[in-house]
Amino acid sequence: MRRLWRHAAAALQGLVVALLAAAPLLGPMPRPPGAIAMAPVPVARPEPQPAAEPVPAPVAVTARPPPAPVVATPSPTETTATERPAPQSAPEPKPADVPAGGDKAPPKPPASPLARELFGTVTTPAPLAARAIGFYSKGCLAGARALPIDGPTWQAMRLSRNRNWGHPVLIAWLQKFSAAAKDDGWPGLLVGDISQPRGGPMFSGHASHQVGLDADIWLTPMPDRRLSEQEREDMPAQSMLVEGDLAVDPKLFTSAHVALLKRAASSPQIERMFVHPAIKKALCEAAATDTDRTWLHKVRPTWGHYFHFHVRINCPKDSPDCKPQPTAGPDDGCGKELANWYKLLNRPKAPEPPPPPPGTPPVLSWGRPITLAQLPAACAPLVRSELAAKQAAAVPPATTAQPNSASEKK
Repeated sequence: MRRLWRHAAAALQGLVVALLAAAPLLGPMPRPPGAIAMAPVPVARPEPQPAAEPVPAPVAVTARPPPAPVVATPSPTETTATERPAPQSAPEPKPADVPAGGDKAPPKPPASPLARELFGTVTTPAPLAARAIGFYSKGCLAGARALPIDGPTWQAMRLSRNRNWGHPVLIAWLQKFSAAAKDDGWPGLLVGDISQPRGGPMFSGHASHQVGLDADIWLTPMPDRRLSEQEREDMPAQSMLVEGDLAVDPKLFTSAHVALLKRAASSPQIERMFVHPAIKKALCEAAATDTDRTWLHKVRPTWGHYFHFHVRINCPKDSPDCKPQPTAGPDDGCGKELANWYKLLNRPKAPEPPPPPPGTPPVLSWGRPITLAQLPAACAPLVRSELAAKQAAAVPPATTAQPNSASEKK
């Protein structure tokens, strides 16, 4: 019985809920006779709002599974693996992009060392095939050969400089020339600087002589005895000029000197010869009646060179990296060129500048010293070990970190 009542109550309750839900659709219900009238309960409705600008609805971010890779059917020339572009890393910041207080910009690479500090310290030749590299005043030398300090018709001077090295072709020419000059009444040659063991710029004395194809020959005849090493260091070179440097001294500069210089300049291997303008003038006057004056165009006047003459041979066939000098023109140089030189010799001398402060490095008259980077690239391997030693000496020794606690000392 109780169960029946419970079912009836539940059915009644559901009927009431249904009627309440349908009341707005059915309108007001009729009032039974005698019922008390009640005011209708107002239904709250939202008032109309002015239209607002549409606001885009926020997009909900939901986690999505990664898309399945698309595998294309490879062509016969492609591989089966799908190639993807490599991820691009962010560009490294430039020094200006480094924030203040952050890491410092990397240090600049060290400047190229001076070539003379490398080639001027080497004492042995490069054990390679003979090769002149570069130009006479900017180059180096591989496979150099030393002129023996003593020979039947020559002696090498200033041995402490270690500059009696040259290309084998030049060394052979000097030996042959010294023997031939004996036929002109010249007792023998005193040979000055040729080149360093591996050529290159020198600490002093020359702008050229770098490729083993230049040699200085004294205008003083070789004595009839062997000079000691100390004599070769101390013996003064005799100037051929009178006081004022405008003419040769006829007591010193003789017909034997003219014959010696003419023989050298007439050699087909000689590219240039350099002498003082006063010596050039003496040669022009001595050859005034000669029918063949073609050798004179090789003899060029220049500063200095009043106690020696400078010979320069052509680039050898075994040296493709040797840069030749332009061939001298047909003019013998005894006219306008020589006159211009004498204008320079006769101009008033400028006052001597005050001496530099103590410790000031010397300034070369022919310009700034050449760096290793300015030489031909083939020159650097010739001084690789010297360069490595110099770079190692420039790097400060690494400091060992000190322990900061008693536990670290263990």
